[in-house]
Amino acid sequence: MDRVRKESVWLHRFALLTAGATFLLICVGGLVTSTGAGLAVPDWPTTFGRNMFLYPWSEMVGGIFYEHSHRLIGASVGFLTLTLALWLWITEPREWLRWLGVIALVAVMVQGVLGGLRVVFLERTLAIIHAALAQAFFGLIVSVAFFTSKEGREEPPKTPAASASRLRRLALLTLGCIYVQLIFGATLRHMGVGIGAHLLLAAVATILIFHLARYILRGQADQPKLVRPVALLSGLLVLQLVLGLGSYLSKFTTLAVALPRLSLVALTTTHVATGALMLVTCLVLTLRIYRLSASLVPVVAREFIPAHATGRSEA
Repeated sequence: MDRVRKESVWLHRFALLTAGATFLLICVGGLVTSTGAGLAVPDWPTTFGRNMFLYPWSEMVGGIFYEHSHRLIGASVGFLTLTLALWLWITEPREWLRWLGVIALVAVMVQGVLGGLRVVFLERTLAIIHAALAQAFFGLIVSVAFFTSKEGREEPPKTPAASASRLRRLALLTLGCIYVQLIFGATLRHMGVGIGAHLLLAAVATILIFHLARYILRGQADQPKLVRPVALLSGLLVLQLVLGLGSYLSKFTTLAVALPRLSLVALTTTHVATGALMLVTCLVLTLRIYRLSASLVPVVAREFIPAHATGRSEA
């Protein structure tokens, strides 16, 4: 029993490592876009005709450094995800979670191909899809980390479904709004269009997060597992609004001329990173809300896995 518990702890730690590497990849991806280094390396899957993993560090200068580093970190995330999926498949008794690992593996493979095709075909639409899938993949890996934690393995306490149905809907709506907002943000960054929709969704997300925080602090104040993430989400929202304002001023006003380029790059990249943190914070909050009101396994199984595959989910 101790050996099984120890293996579970290490599996959770490895999932956290994969999530951390994925967040780093998103940050570097934002840095590539902010510096305009997305096409500094014109070929794929090679780098200037050489094996990507053997490209000399001495030649990684300027935009090549950002773009090639992004590729190397992406390959590392792919390897970590493959290892995580295999580890889950071999040791995890919950079949729906094993399939979640497989979905994550497929997603990271598709993500790598999309990134490469973006370079080959110079298609901005692929860059937007690439950015959107990156955020979704980050959410998948954070979900795996959550479900492999001690909290995710324990039987959740139940609360009356009637008292939580509104909270569940509000959390899901907020999560969806944040994700769509990230897509519009990627569209604005890569194509320079959609500023109106981006600002409108920012206002909607702000209102939703405000109501979500108010609902939890009024009705679920005795649940620290809900209070802590919604407080973090609110803090990230304030930071994101400030960063968004700075990004807007630096991109659409003459402020860009007055600020050093490094400051502009740091501003926009941090804006992307904070958006990703808001997404996964809201995701964890939503998962906890569902666990407090009903068993989450049927929800996950119904969404991702055929009905016949869930028979062994609670081994």
